[in-house]
Amino acid sequence: MTRPLDGITVISLEHAVAAPFATRQLADLGARVIKVERPGSGDFARGYDQRVHGQSSHFTWLNRNKESLALDVKQPQAKEALLQLLKTADVLVQNLAPGAAARMGLSYEALKEHNPKLIVCDISGYGADGPYRDKKAYDLLIQSEAGFLSVTGTPDTPAKSGISVADIAAGMYAYSNILSALLLRGKTGEGSQIDVSMLEAMGEWMGYPLYYAFEGAPPPPRTGASHASIYPYGPFKAGDGGTVMLGLQNEREWQAFCDGVLQRPEVAADPRFCSNALRNQHRAELQALILETFAPLTAAQVVERLDAASIANARVNDMADLWAHPQLKARGRWRSVGTPAGAVPALLPPGVNSAFDYRMEAVPAVGQHNAAILAELGWSAEQIDALQAPQAI
Repeated sequence: MTRPLDGITVISLEHAVAAPFATRQLADLGARVIKVERPGSGDFARGYDQRVHGQSSHFTWLNRNKESLALDVKQPQAKEALLQLLKTADVLVQNLAPGAAARMGLSYEALKEHNPKLIVCDISGYGADGPYRDKKAYDLLIQSEAGFLSVTGTPDTPAKSGISVADIAAGMYAYSNILSALLLRGKTGEGSQIDVSMLEAMGEWMGYPLYYAFEGAPPPPRTGASHASIYPYGPFKAGDGGTVMLGLQNEREWQAFCDGVLQRPEVAADPRFCSNALRNQHRAELQALILETFAPLTAAQVVERLDAASIANARVNDMADLWAHPQLKARGRWRSVGTPAGAVPALLPPGVNSAFDYRMEAVPAVGQHNAAILAELGWSAEQIDALQAPQAI
């Protein structure tokens, strides 16, 4: 069946997380993604760890459905091959060091002369201009710069996200911007340049705490796994040592919680707790009351009460629980994809579309597709072999 991006070719000078996350999603929708890597070592994310049959967990997650072309673009013949690809490509994505692509002649201005329909997406820490343009930017540094650490953690200790949230945010905006640029090109016939900043991506995701601290108001406090401004909303211990995550969103749910879970209807009208603002103000007293109620109960019994009262709740799962999650299994969300070290399970992309199935193809080895891609460009076997000697591929 036809996929949305069938026939679209993406060339990516990418490493780590942000750009590979964007291009993998394009590949899932049918785009041909040619990943340009360093000869030999490839994307340095290949070496982050060895958790997946000796391969990196990050790389395995981010690079299915792609072709690997190993090119040392500092060598003239290798750069010539890259420019040949870009003359007919639809999209170029790059997250090299600031200014590196432009120094290689791969700026949008230089490339559009040869391919006016080309869409160029540049991903960086701080954007193409401004005083921070040339600063190095890693995920944790951007989490810090964007204020994420100031609202995450405990009152005593800030904490980073357990995933590369700044990289993922930038990758998501690169992905959506590329899709919108393809739609725009369908109307105008011309390509465009996209400048995605990790700081600006995280700035958007920090919208709630920004407005919470509007005009100098105190920012949201760090509250661990609890919500900063809604209470009760977070983890609570049961008598058997298990933890239950629960959340209330409105006064109707508060009344139901008091009636069916606490089994103390009079608490709903307690002047300390009769609005969310007051419950938030008197967290310690309300927490003590909730824990007192939960103390003689197991976590399973607490969940039974919460479910009966239609109060949102969840298990505090670890990775083993997620691998075995019954909802993912029931919805058929797992597939098998190949890697250089054998097949591994992989989750389908979010979103079920009745018109097509996602691509779920292999993760490539470094330079696996060199000969095939260069042959498509008209290079002879002798020319390809000649590139091997100086390690241009």
